[in-house]
Amino acid sequence: MVSTPGENLVYDVRLSSVVPASITGEDKFHELSNMDLIMKLHYLKGIYFFTSDAVRGLTVHDLKKPMFECLALYSPSVSGRIRRSEDNGRPFIKCNDSGVRIAEAKSSKNLDEWLAFDDYSLNDQLIYSQFLGPDLGFTPLVFVQFTWFKCGGISIGLSWSHILGDAFSASHFINMWGQILTGQVPSQHLDMSTIKNYNKTNKPLSPIAKVPLYLQRVQLDPLSGHWLISNHNKMQCHSFHLTAKQLNHLTEAANLAKPFEVISAIIWKSLAKVRGKLLEPKIVTICSTRNAGSWDKKCELPSNSQVKISSIEVSEDADLPELAKLIANKQVDETNLIEELIMAEKDDYDGMSRDFILYGAHLTFVNLEEIKIYEMELRGHQPIFASYSLSGVGDEGAILVLPGPSSGKEKGGRVINLVLPENQLGELKYELKREWGIC
Repeated sequence: MVSTPGENLVYDVRLSSVVPASITGEDKFHELSNMDLIMKLHYLKGIYFFTSDAVRGLTVHDLKKPMFECLALYSPSVSGRIRRSEDNGRPFIKCNDSGVRIAEAKSSKNLDEWLAFDDYSLNDQLIYSQFLGPDLGFTPLVFVQFTWFKCGGISIGLSWSHILGDAFSASHFINMWGQILTGQVPSQHLDMSTIKNYNKTNKPLSPIAKVPLYLQRVQLDPLSGHWLISNHNKMQCHSFHLTAKQLNHLTEAANLAKPFEVISAIIWKSLAKVRGKLLEPKIVTICSTRNAGSWDKKCELPSNSQVKISSIEVSEDADLPELAKLIANKQVDETNLIEELIMAEKDDYDGMSRDFILYGAHLTFVNLEEIKIYEMELRGHQPIFASYSLSGVGDEGAILVLPGPSSGKEKGGRVINLVLPENQLGELKYELKREWGIC
């Protein structure tokens, strides 16, 4: 099913704000790590679909009420706003309890009709997104959108500034909201060690070091004031589901490589054919997560500290098993190099921009296989489909690998989200279908 141009799929959008149920206190701030700052131009977009059974009898007020308690329990930084140090210009989050923005909307479609669309980018209408800036002091870091479908079903869209934390942080936040909605208030308290009293005398900052291979320096538009990159290519999203049966077949073809490795190798090799010798990606970036299960063991503040970055280079044509082995065996954690990229005193240092991107600087594969997106429940009901994507991706593109649905006919497997140049995406889909019978 395709949408009709100009068709009003989502309408009657209303905005409001929700603040924490308790006051954080005066002059509290969250100090951002170097990894957080590297992620400042990237944004996570989560989407969850629930049938009418999950929300029957609930009003928007019922959905917003647990958010007050969730913001009080999770982290003051989520409700804060970006500020810059008076001494050196380094961004930090002032924990001023300004809250998150809530969007309420309606769709002219039934849930089944929406899920039948062959256009993943339409989900952007279900996720109220606003890039940080131009006035950072007033821009929320998190948006949550509730969209009601004609059938009574609902989607929950989460727009999460990556500077706050990774996808595990984002999903943990929305999972906690779902728990509070059902009356299950978490008993553990967060470690607030990074929430401090504001002190104007921040530590001195070092000059910039050599930029690691997996990062790209970018120049922001000084006129717009937004934390938003300008792509040379028009980027487009596409999503497809690999069933458990398909996944087993592909891993056997790659000599029993693990799912993430074989998926990444197939897309890497297929995209090389599409781009040709001159543009063939010889270097890729692998983003995985250290100790993803730690979210199950303790309550942590949102952060990007769990992100593990590796860069992999291939000097000549390699077949699928060789690429899969490279991805499996050459993942050397290079994240510590970012510690050498401490922000200098000014945005413009020796005439060079101080802003960087990670996703899309090179073709980037993001391993989110262990993310607990289907643990987000509404009154005992799991989402019939859930997924995460990215915006603020560089021209080389990014591929996210997530768990497939946890129930129904399409249970298991993996969901693959592509963010690639529009002029390459169609050819890649054709190549994946022709060579591998997927997409």
